[in-house]
Amino acid sequence: MIEDFSKYRIVLASNSPRRRELLAGLGVEFSTRVIDGIDESWPEGLKGQDIPLHISQNKSKAYISTLAPDELVITADTVVMADDRVLGKPHSPAQAREMLHILSGRSHEVITGVTLATRERSRSFAVTTKVCFDSMTDNEIDWYIEHYSPFDKAGAYGIQEWIGYIGVTSIEGSYFNVVGLPVQRLYREMIDFCR
Repeated sequence: MIEDFSKYRIVLASNSPRRRELLAGLGVEFSTRVIDGIDESWPEGLKGQDIPLHISQNKSKAYISTLAPDELVITADTVVMADDRVLGKPHSPAQAREMLHILSGRSHEVITGVTLATRERSRSFAVTTKVCFDSMTDNEIDWYIEHYSPFDKAGAYGIQEWIGYIGVTSIEGSYFNVVGLPVQRLYREMIDFCR
């Protein structure tokens, strides 16, 4: 590891296997901690990056009292936005199908808000990636829903899965942000935070 983050013990506040894999890819030693039942809603009127930023900050506040003085927690939230409409995690095949039809043949934004926090201070940032999808048939959408797990993914898709292979025509910005964690920006923010 080029940078020394040993000033803090890093805690990733996430159940997501993708986020764990991405953070591990930075060569950062960390543990995971999950508090269930954290409110992931946002005030009416918030738009764009302010939504995942609000949620990541809210998640962070839930962990502060659990942190040791030398721990730094990373919280994150990802939303998919199509025409100012937030597409969260679908709760049913019908909802997943509806979301994928909305994304088919058009572009959308994937926005991740991230908060770094200790007991004394915090820092938040957001990263936006533009993703364009080809038009997808009903059969392609149904096959993806039947063979993969869209229910734990914002917008009902994982870009690293089959639908990303056959559907994504272009991407502008961080690929890893779409997977679930903007690791390049996170790395730089962690360097600054740990100084």
